[in-house]
Amino acid sequence: MDTDALRSSIARRDALLAAASERARRYLSGVADRSVAPAQEAVSGLGRLDFELPDAGIDPFEVLGLLDEVGSPATVATAGPRYFGFVIGGTHPVAVASAWLLAAWDQNAALAVMSPVAGRLESVALRWIVELLGLPAATAGAFVSGATMANATCLAAARDAVLSRSGWDAAALGLVGAPPVTVVVGGEAHTTVHKALGLVGLGRDRALRLAVDEQGRIRPDDLPELSGPAIVCFQAGNVNSGASDPFVPLIAWAREQGAWVHVDGAFGLWAAACPDLAPEVAGVEGADSWATDAHKWLNTTYDCGIALVRDRDSLRQAMRADAAYLPPSDDRDPMHFTPQSSQRARGAEVWAVLAGLGRSGLADLVRRTVRLAQRFAEGARAGGFDVLNDVVLNQVVLAIGDDTRTDAVVAAVQREGTCWCGPTLWHGRRAIRISVSCWATMDADVDLSVEALIAAARAG
Repeated sequence: MDTDALRSSIARRDALLAAASERARRYLSGVADRSVAPAQEAVSGLGRLDFELPDAGIDPFEVLGLLDEVGSPATVATAGPRYFGFVIGGTHPVAVASAWLLAAWDQNAALAVMSPVAGRLESVALRWIVELLGLPAATAGAFVSGATMANATCLAAARDAVLSRSGWDAAALGLVGAPPVTVVVGGEAHTTVHKALGLVGLGRDRALRLAVDEQGRIRPDDLPELSGPAIVCFQAGNVNSGASDPFVPLIAWAREQGAWVHVDGAFGLWAAACPDLAPEVAGVEGADSWATDAHKWLNTTYDCGIALVRDRDSLRQAMRADAAYLPPSDDRDPMHFTPQSSQRARGAEVWAVLAGLGRSGLADLVRRTVRLAQRFAEGARAGGFDVLNDVVLNQVVLAIGDDTRTDAVVAAVQREGTCWCGPTLWHGRRAIRISVSCWATMDADVDLSVEALIAAARAG
């Protein structure tokens, strides 16, 4: 490419990035005022994106225009303040901005030598997370795609560690012929835990399930005796009620049994970062490993899960990769702590969000969304809904009348578009699940959403 062609290419690139920035800013400026669910016309229009792969590439500006003009209207407004489904947090502005910059950096965070800045920011972010959550100072961690892989990463470390104590090298020999590992979970363990158990060879359906109370917490009054290698999985933040297991007595029991203790805390673990709410997860620091998400309550972009393990060597031994072309290093190389080798610089974005919020800002985000969840519950109750859970974190479970009426209200609210909330099944009853997780949600958004729910109930 000659000099003039290079200059032209760079100018065109810059114009394309400017156009993308303008379209993105225009999208975000209107996201709070549009219907949360896309119109059926917009969804039907996605057919315009389904065409035969062209022989010659389409002009990049036309590609960008198609994405925006056809794709943007068909999005669900999860970036807005009235999306309350699936514990999805809207992306914080500093996360959006840093993600744009990180995409331009084009860094592979696998090795520190590949990206010194990604490696350093990841190490700092992990240190901050450990401090914020009150975990043991030597805790090691890794950034992965989400809670499923965070649980799988931690459980792989747990599997290898408990089998090693029994004289079996699972990393080298696999599980064929290994001593059986007893796995214990709560009766309402999240589906990602069962999926992760399957991924690491411990079986989705083999686990012993412990009885839970009316809020989904494991009951600590009738716990079994365990023998041989064992892993017990507890929960910080039930996916429906938001309640957490009573960690102090449960972890004491697990220690007596010689078991590895893992905590699935996809969103609930962040309660530890707020002094007012830390009692909800009291004792969680006594575990051996923890899984959480940054793309939920921390409001980073997708995807960003976090695996944390008390014993650094257990995590590294389970995840390390050896090859002649991999250089020896005194630095912490992320690929030796995660299932994947090539990886985006997730830790750099988490660093940006934590630096932007600070300790008090994160505590306020958690505290405020919990208060808003409680406001949601109070308003719904006043409007005739049954509140089925104790609102201790950011989750609210509602029902009105019989199952048919409750499902009809969910469907009507999703169609109307003021807010979006999803259906669930709670102790055999059809219900509506509200997750208040977005930094942008305010009192007025909750009040508008409650009004929409009440209107849907009255119309039905």
